[in-house]
Amino acid sequence: MRHLERALDVTIANRGNKVSITGEPAATQLAQDILEMLWEKIKRQQDVGPPEIDAALRFHNKGDNVSTDNKKNALYDEKSGIKTHKNKLISPRSPNQAKYIEAMRAHDMVFGVGPAGTGKTFMAVAAAVQMFQDGKIERMVFCRPAVEAGERLGFLPGDLLEKIDPYLRPIYDALNEMMPATDVPKMIESGEIEIAPLAFMRGRTLKNAFVVLDEAQNTTSMQMKMFLTRMGENTRMVITGDPSQIDLPNGTQSGLKEAMSILRDVKEIPFIEFNSKDVVRHKLVTRIIEAYDQHDFRNR
Repeated sequence: MRHLERALDVTIANRGNKVSITGEPAATQLAQDILEMLWEKIKRQQDVGPPEIDAALRFHNKGDNVSTDNKKNALYDEKSGIKTHKNKLISPRSPNQAKYIEAMRAHDMVFGVGPAGTGKTFMAVAAAVQMFQDGKIERMVFCRPAVEAGERLGFLPGDLLEKIDPYLRPIYDALNEMMPATDVPKMIESGEIEIAPLAFMRGRTLKNAFVVLDEAQNTTSMQMKMFLTRMGENTRMVITGDPSQIDLPNGTQSGLKEAMSILRDVKEIPFIEFNSKDVVRHKLVTRIIEAYDQHDFRNR
């Protein structure tokens, strides 16, 4: 509870099965609301720790942005979260994450755009796994452009797949959290899971699949158009990226930025935009992103 006390500037004490909260009236009421929200998670045998407290604060302060009947539901309602193979519920930790999950369930194509650490890729992989387990799709396809952050793939040993493997590691990590680790290589071998560079998508039509394009800020205009037009029958596509982290050569237009401009008015394609307040990593990550944003703004 120390985490909650510091966040709200209140004093919380427990005596037996009773909890007392002291402080300014507004802060004590907010603390009570947060504790009630967390108690609901505990009653449902869900994890509660500092990340869940942060999430409860985000939802309480931004609850009007969540399209649920009760702004508290997104924290613990199975309809708002995604279940893993261990029956553990992955709940959204910010209103934008809740909107992202809703968008992926309701639309065939979704863009998730914003800084690192906001759960764009993790949530997309989770949504893909859930749809596969529910029998709504037949396979999952995950790809990234083969553009490296200041490094040279040509100097690395191995063929293209071996060279690109480290850059696809976040997708492997997310998959291993969503399903038994022993299942992932078996499903890759059977073709139910495909993890490959974006170049491998050329000339294909993807049917009955959930397709995720990660790090889309590093696609060229031609690559992005190629990817978006691979969509076939009963296919969902999620495109994630951070426009502030483009590793393309100078003068090369980012396919993600161009798509955001061209497709913005297509009502069937939602754009979920994350910001530093959605970061669910260490709190310093939020501060770092905000400091860089301020620096970039001053130097425009």
